[in-house]
Amino acid sequence: MSRFSQPDPELNHRLSRRGMLGVAAGATAAALLGAAAPANAATRTAANGSATPATTSGTKGRGRPVLPPGRLGIQLYSLRDKVSTLGFGPVFAELERYGYDEVEFAGYTQGSAGPITLAQLKRLARNHGLNPIGSHVGYYADDPNAYTFAQNLTKVLDDAQALGLKHIGTASGPFRYGSTVDAWKRAAEDFNTYGAAARARGMKFYQHNHSEEFSFATDNPKVRLYDVLLKETDPDLVHLEMDIYWAYVGQFRFSKRPDGTPAPFEPLNYVLRQPDRYPLFHVKDGESDPSNPYGYNMTDVGDGDIDYQRFISAVTRLRGHRLAHHWQAEHDNPAESFTFARRSSAHLHSLREKC
Repeated sequence: MSRFSQPDPELNHRLSRRGMLGVAAGATAAALLGAAAPANAATRTAANGSATPATTSGTKGRGRPVLPPGRLGIQLYSLRDKVSTLGFGPVFAELERYGYDEVEFAGYTQGSAGPITLAQLKRLARNHGLNPIGSHVGYYADDPNAYTFAQNLTKVLDDAQALGLKHIGTASGPFRYGSTVDAWKRAAEDFNTYGAAARARGMKFYQHNHSEEFSFATDNPKVRLYDVLLKETDPDLVHLEMDIYWAYVGQFRFSKRPDGTPAPFEPLNYVLRQPDRYPLFHVKDGESDPSNPYGYNMTDVGDGDIDYQRFISAVTRLRGHRLAHHWQAEHDNPAESFTFARRSSAHLHSLREKC
């Protein structure tokens, strides 16, 4: 929970997303709105029909693109308003125009305009050149019938398999049993169980962080909880989706222990030490604001201060890792979600390796 007395935007985000994760998939089939044909690679058509360049003036040099081909995705939570009013079809059509390759789910209906089955959803994504790469599902709930890993593991994996997902994970923090070292060891055992079950189906289980994962154990303030998670989970069974924005918020909030002693860390170094554990990333941006207790104000990708040229390059330059990771654009509450999606894609496609 937040250490601050003011409303906690991170907690609100987790709770609002959790409300979407238990939505059942597999309702009666219904036709969705039609979708336009794809645009060419040089020009992509925006939602209002105007032509939008695939790259922007933000290109840094003339080197190799920083973004690997075929690896740009988007977390559909960012577009929940459009899915709920237009349906998945028109949303997928826009993402195709903007140059996206993949989508990550946060629930399989998201209040979609009209019911849809998993088979329809999978086909619809593929018809627009979008690869369903992963999905966020709740970790646990008090309701024994809840759509979570803890309560309905088999159903969660059945649905992921039906969609052809290669990754299935949770955006819930490992706080089920508390914030002590032993509590996180227990959560790690849960994650190992889910990871083994996912691996048996040919999938990877993953956990997506917010900033609180980088806080310190309440019974041992010298220990960072994220380090417990890494140590106690089997690297062959449990993978991580680093939300880069929240990791840098964690850096801002938890670079000192509760007693004030320094405990600096660099989010990128976690990845560089164990790159195989991070198949997925959330790419969201923020403007630095030391007056904000979280250190940043969330922005569209490219409008903030997180150096994605540096971060993505450092990961993709590792030998054998250029195509080993998936980069999902996200904004928790964009001012206009299609505009966010279009501008984020344009910015990330514009980035070039430094010569």
